[in-house]
Amino acid sequence: MGLFSFLTQEIAIDLGTANTIIIQNDKIVVDEPSIVAIDKNMGKLIAIGEAARQMHGKTHENIKTIRPLRDGVIADFNAAELMIRGMIKMINRGPKLFSPSMKMVICIPSGSTEVELRAVSDSSEHAGGRDVYIIYEPMAAAIGIGIDVEAPEGSMIIDIGGGTTEIAVIALGGIVCNKSVRIAGDGFTADIQAYMRHQHNIKIGERTAEDIKIAVGAAFPDIDNPPADYIVRGPKIMTVLPDEIPVSYQEIDYCLD
Repeated sequence: MGLFSFLTQEIAIDLGTANTIIIQNDKIVVDEPSIVAIDKNMGKLIAIGEAARQMHGKTHENIKTIRPLRDGVIADFNAAELMIRGMIKMINRGPKLFSPSMKMVICIPSGSTEVELRAVSDSSEHAGGRDVYIIYEPMAAAIGIGIDVEAPEGSMIIDIGGGTTEIAVIALGGIVCNKSVRIAGDGFTADIQAYMRHQHNIKIGERTAEDIKIAVGAAFPDIDNPPADYIVRGPKIMTVLPDEIPVSYQEIDYCLD
């Protein structure tokens, strides 16, 4: 870095289906849900991240909440650009004489097509990125946990995200073989919604299903220090009257199994 190093900002972005993380100077500076709230009439950004997540499922007709990424790739180009731009502004809070130019490293699923790769690159450039570097998620995960990716031996990485599960074997600094399975956290959330509907005759939204997954999600029926039952509130499907049901981690284990 030279005399004018302060004019350049270096950041790393993990653009996830469920959450987006921005890292600067080896620290997580932004960790927010990948969701935006937009004014339908003006096309203007109203809220971003956790603030937009709180609005999800509760908006009136003039506001819509959008998750710009589906299955790990950009589904809504405009919303993705607004989201990236808004999250970068979270780093640079307060008035500035001028905006620094951005050097960005962005993670994408290993199964992304050329079109999807171009969408990520274009969105990042429009959001202020001067130099944009793309890295596949399994490779970033391997480097992040300290695996010697240059070694002449295979290392298998399984990265379960919101929209995709990335499985890759890495050796000699490259991905030898990979598979991107489009079943991950969002699929689990949908399973919990379906389970509550069929088993308890109660209708819940995506946000409530995710809260259940976070509070009492489990992969085994018997675990040490089990979490307390989670109280789910929602309308009965038949009567539409509000109801409260306690849900245990064993139920969610069975549901996800």
